[in-house]
Amino acid sequence: MPEVSGRLRAVAAASLSALMLIVLVVPGPTQAADPPRITRFMAALGAIESNGRYDAVNTTSGAIGKYQIMPANWASWSLRYLGNAAAVPTRRNQDYVARHKLTALYNWLGDWPSVAHWWLTGDGERDPARWSDGSRRYVDKVMGLMNSGWVPARSSASVVVPKAAPAVPVEVFDEASRDVHFSGGWGQAEFARYNGGMVRYAIDSGTTAWFSFQGTSITWIGPVGPTRGKANVYLDDVLVATVDVYARHFNARATIFSHTFDRLGTHTITLETVGTPGRQTIAIDEFRVGGTPPGA
Repeated sequence: MPEVSGRLRAVAAASLSALMLIVLVVPGPTQAADPPRITRFMAALGAIESNGRYDAVNTTSGAIGKYQIMPANWASWSLRYLGNAAAVPTRRNQDYVARHKLTALYNWLGDWPSVAHWWLTGDGERDPARWSDGSRRYVDKVMGLMNSGWVPARSSASVVVPKAAPAVPVEVFDEASRDVHFSGGWGQAEFARYNGGMVRYAIDSGTTAWFSFQGTSITWIGPVGPTRGKANVYLDDVLVATVDVYARHFNARATIFSHTFDRLGTHTITLETVGTPGRQTIAIDEFRVGGTPPGA
């Protein structure tokens, strides 16, 4: 059991047709079965990320703990799984949050190598041929350790992990992040392939969502399909695009909008639904923020 009591997230009721949203019934307090060998994967991931240290701190990125979770992700994930965005990252809470997040990732991506790749990059690409060389080496290390006869040692000594940042650091903020704000009627829809199993969606014209961040790039990830409409995208209060998320076939996670800035800075992205007749739905799964470019 976690040290912070859980809280079920409310799911907004919506009288939509089955084609408009893929919404799963919340199963109540009973937890889904663990993915196969998740305990071995967690041990291997923790060993590669921090040498198994729950009190590790990455001096470059600020990532914390055994699984090197970014602070913003810790706040979002602990809110989702523990019911408290300010939950203390104790050993038990780290394991509880990581197990639930990894379970959601496995249910979405379908195998442990893809989960390891996402953990490093925040990218849901499942084809190893499209991964970078660095990503493949990282995945090979995690999977090699997982599939070996290695047994993790128990230790409580402190360590600071000077892990190098990836070539283009990316931080992921899903729709549950406290940094993502909503105005108007936004509902919640569940589907196993969404990041964390959930998105926020809107139908009514003029409904807005906004997210302030510091970085060099911003990407909006969300579902596309035959019932999806249009949205205006503003950067720093300037309309830069009107995107149409219509597609012939449903895709739970697509890159809907992406923009790269000239330099590192603080920005705000705002999404405004247009209310396209017959296909109004717009949804947010996550935002990806690119960090400081190499050599900057």
